[in-house]
Amino acid sequence: MSVPLAVIEHTIAASGIAAAIEALLPAGPRARQLKTGTLLTGMMLALADGRPAHLTRVHQALTALPEPDQERLGVISDWGNGPHQLTYRQVEHTHRIITRALAKEQPDGAPSRDLQRACDVLLEASIPAIYKDTSTSMAVDWTDVEAWARPVPADSPGSGTDPEARWGHRNVGRSIQEGEMFFGYYLSAAVMVAGEDGPAVPELARRITVCSSAHDPAAELAGVLTQMPGDGIALGDIIADSGYAHRVPQTWAEPLRAAGAGLVQDLHPSDRGPRGTHQGAIIANGCLYCPKTPQPLLELVPLPPGASAADTAAHDQKTAELARYKLGIHAGDDADGYRRHACPAAAGKIRCPLRPESMTLDRSRPEILSVPEHPPACCTQQTITAGPGVAPKTRQKHDYPSAEWRTSYARRTAAERLNSAIKDPAVNSIDQGWIRLMGLTPLTLWLACLIVVRNQRTLAAFQARQEHHARAAARPRTRKRRDLASAPAGP
Repeated sequence: MSVPLAVIEHTIAASGIAAAIEALLPAGPRARQLKTGTLLTGMMLALADGRPAHLTRVHQALTALPEPDQERLGVISDWGNGPHQLTYRQVEHTHRIITRALAKEQPDGAPSRDLQRACDVLLEASIPAIYKDTSTSMAVDWTDVEAWARPVPADSPGSGTDPEARWGHRNVGRSIQEGEMFFGYYLSAAVMVAGEDGPAVPELARRITVCSSAHDPAAELAGVLTQMPGDGIALGDIIADSGYAHRVPQTWAEPLRAAGAGLVQDLHPSDRGPRGTHQGAIIANGCLYCPKTPQPLLELVPLPPGASAADTAAHDQKTAELARYKLGIHAGDDADGYRRHACPAAAGKIRCPLRPESMTLDRSRPEILSVPEHPPACCTQQTITAGPGVAPKTRQKHDYPSAEWRTSYARRTAAERLNSAIKDPAVNSIDQGWIRLMGLTPLTLWLACLIVVRNQRTLAAFQARQEHHARAAARPRTRKRRDLASAPAGP
């Protein structure tokens, strides 16, 4: 699906990035014919037609426009000896000075502040105003982007042509086997998804970041997401897989919580189940549980894909029983991240002899048959206080792996659909050779343009689908119901 020129121009103009980049460029003895806005337009036109990220394709896309558009964009300009059409060397020169202005003085495999800002405003401008505040939830994921440079030995810091590229592996958390290694960069993206009880929204990428394999992609993306409240964009649910949840809390979970995000994430197998105690309460899956919680309940894991209805119902029953043993939240997090928890028996969820008032509850609730000989603080005190250091990595919005968590986490597939869309050979595949420029800066700029184009395709498909549903709902039902009693008997 091609993206109209007017849509591309509107996105670039709304972002204001063309003027911001022009301010960073050096002033020459004479004005450049090719402006930043026109170059970005050509890049997006080439990508919208399914062409690779080659500068020759940009030149072809611009010179193939109707003559009035070429004159308006400066592709055809009046020189002293007559009209002059843009040349490939001018495209190459403008692209080179732009990437040089957006790059770091000492490249280290992470984008500069100006480059990251350019990506942020471009993607934000591709989201229509009617959808900007519809949902604050985002699904995140990262994928590999191979460099065009020839790979170097694994113990080498980089190649002579692309010193920022590094060796990485695609399957995070698994043993590195043959075929899983790649030489290049990580692309991380945050995609808009519907709220848990909100209306449907188009799955538009709102933020991306690119870094070499020498950097932690989760930490790089967390730094980008935590800047969004400063731009007036509230953070809601951040839905991530175990590759993000397994990170050091100081680089992923804690900054996002401090920025107001609610984490919905899968847990790494090494983080699941009981992981120590706090004042006698068992720490498991980011929650605090009664010391007498049955061990099989604490070791529950998520349902496998394609589980039957019977298995799902049985699993939900077990997670509901586990929730009865969870310490209740007596008071939410204060400014320093401290919160108070109450015994589940005091909250009326289970029966326990240490809480005589709970023994008057009906017997449908679980009962503690053997109390500890020396009850810990969680059993004797009215409440206990848990600081930010208690389960900082695994604490999240819903109990893991409950039915509520499973339903909320299912929205993460939006990020996977983005990765599959930009690796689709039928449209734009970012496989090796898609771009033949070296370095992080040109790669990041081209990826931002690609995802802006993908956003426009997604938006057009979403609006067409919504219009189809509206027409179907408004269509009168003229078909009469068949009276089975009066129908003729079959053969």
